[in-house]
Amino acid sequence: MQRRSFKQRATRLFGQWGVFFRGFVEEPRMVGSIIPSSRFTIEKMLAPVDWDRCEVFVEYGPGVGTFCQPVLDRMRRDGALIVIDTNPLFIDYLKETIRDSRFHAVLGSAEDVEEIVRAHGYDGADYVLSGLPFSTLPEGVGPEIAAATHRVIRKGGAFLVYQFSAKARDYMARHFPRIDSGFEPLNVLPCQLFWGWKD
Repeated sequence: MQRRSFKQRATRLFGQWGVFFRGFVEEPRMVGSIIPSSRFTIEKMLAPVDWDRCEVFVEYGPGVGTFCQPVLDRMRRDGALIVIDTNPLFIDYLKETIRDSRFHAVLGSAEDVEEIVRAHGYDGADYVLSGLPFSTLPEGVGPEIAAATHRVIRKGGAFLVYQFSAKARDYMARHFPRIDSGFEPLNVLPCQLFWGWKD
């Protein structure tokens, strides 16, 4: 009870940071970091996206929406941003704080991305972004997410992944023959960046 009270006080006191911290404490295996990504990571991760052709952008594990507004700021007016998270705390927070008709927050698993995208009226996604901690996901979940992601991405699109380890790249390589790599030191912690292209 005392622990729960502490998490609630942190949420109220620190706003977005409190929500993110509470989400990390409740589901540490599903949240990649205790601190949201830096603006340097955001800029570098999104730089290769062709925004003119991007109709559907999907994000796994949006947390408190660190990437959401930057994506919406770049996205065309008729585009859609679909974010998927297993934590109702994050989904509720995003629905309350992001008011944009192009934004859709879904409580669910990234493994079900194909069904979720279809439910929103689309036959696929142009880009999928993930900060999920592949190295700590339950056994079998990482490979299934990578496979489902490859299926849902349209030709010419990409799977964008930022991680503290290279584990995600191993899963990506089974489906994406062409993977570009990068590194962002100005992040807590420094992270590896991967762009898996569906040619």
